[in-house]
Amino acid sequence: MFGVLSVPSFVSPRVSTTSRLIAAMSVAGTSNPGLSIESVSVKPPSHPTYDLKGVIKLALAEDAGDRGDVTCMATIPADMEVEAHFLAKEDGVVAGIALAESAFSEVDPTLKVEWSRKDGDFVHKGLQFGKVHGRAHSIVVAERVVLNFMQRMSGIATLTKAMADAACPAYILETRKTAPGLRLVDKWAVLIGGGRNHRMGLFDMVMIKDNHISIAGGVKNALRSVDLYLEENHLHMGVEVETRTLGEVNEVLHYASQQKTSLTRIMLDNMVVPQPNGDVDVSMLKEAVDMIDGKFETEASGNVTLETVHKIGQTGVTYISSGALTHSVKALDISLKIDTELALEVGRRTKRA
Repeated sequence: MFGVLSVPSFVSPRVSTTSRLIAAMSVAGTSNPGLSIESVSVKPPSHPTYDLKGVIKLALAEDAGDRGDVTCMATIPADMEVEAHFLAKEDGVVAGIALAESAFSEVDPTLKVEWSRKDGDFVHKGLQFGKVHGRAHSIVVAERVVLNFMQRMSGIATLTKAMADAACPAYILETRKTAPGLRLVDKWAVLIGGGRNHRMGLFDMVMIKDNHISIAGGVKNALRSVDLYLEENHLHMGVEVETRTLGEVNEVLHYASQQKTSLTRIMLDNMVVPQPNGDVDVSMLKEAVDMIDGKFETEASGNVTLETVHKIGQTGVTYISSGALTHSVKALDISLKIDTELALEVGRRTKRA
C-alpha cells in the first residue's frame, strides 16, 4: 500500500487579468468530484491494500516534480477556461474513463467531464467520445497522466476483447505479469475488455508452480503440504497446481483420488505445441482435458496468441491464461485536444485520424 505522499501543487497558474476564454459547450458537463465505484460501468477488482487514489497521486507527483508545470504557468492565464475533446486515433475498446475522472478531480475538482462512451465501449478512428471543461491550466496539467492511464488500459481492453471472443467457450485470463505498481489498473482493464481475473497476487490463491514442485520433491508432496497448511491455518481459497506432462496430470489425479484435497484447478502448461507452419498442435492439451474429465477446472498456458487462442478454446479447457494481455500491451492511440479541427487536419495528413 502506498504511504502518504507529499504531492506538490499541480495547479499554480500565474495571476492574470486576461479575460476568460470559454469554448462553447453543446451540452452542459457534469461535475465529477472523484471516482464513484458504484457508478462505474465495470468495477475494479478488489485488493486488500491497493491504494488506487495513491497511484493517481504518485503519477501526478512524478510529472509535477518540485515546481509544477512551468510551461503552463508561463503561458496560460490563471482565469482562462477551455473545452478539450478526447479523440480516438484508432479503432479499439476504450477503458480508463472512470480512472480519468478521478485524475481530473485530483488536479481540480471544478473540472466538468462528459462522455458519449463508457468503459468497454468500442470507439472508431476519428471519434470524439468525451470532453472536459474548466480551467485551461488544470486540463493541460492532467492531460498526460490521464492519457497514459487511458491509452494503456484501452490497449489491454482491446486485446482482451479480441482474445476473449476468440477463446469462447473458454474464458480468457491475464497473469501477474503486470506493470509494477499498476497491478489493479491492468487487471481492471482486462475486466473491461471482457476477460476474467486470475489471482490478484500471492495472497488470494495457492498456485503450486514448477519451482514449488521441485523444492517440495514432486507434485504429490507439494499438494500434500498445501492441504496440510490450509487445514492447520483454517484457510479456504482456490488451489491450482501446474502440470507440464501427462504423467504429472496423472499424478495429480491419483493423489486426489486417494484423499480429500483443496485442489480446484489444474494448469496445463506448454501443452500447446507450435508447428513449423505456424499452426499449433493441441492434441496433448486435449488428452489432458479428457483425462481430468471435469473433476477440476483446467487452465491452458503457454503459446497463447490471438492466432492460436481459438483452437485452444475448442479443446474443452475451462480457462486460457495469457501474460501478453498486460506485459506486451500496445497502447491505444488517444489524444486530448482543445483545437479539434486542427488536430483532425493533422491526423488526416498523418493518417492517424
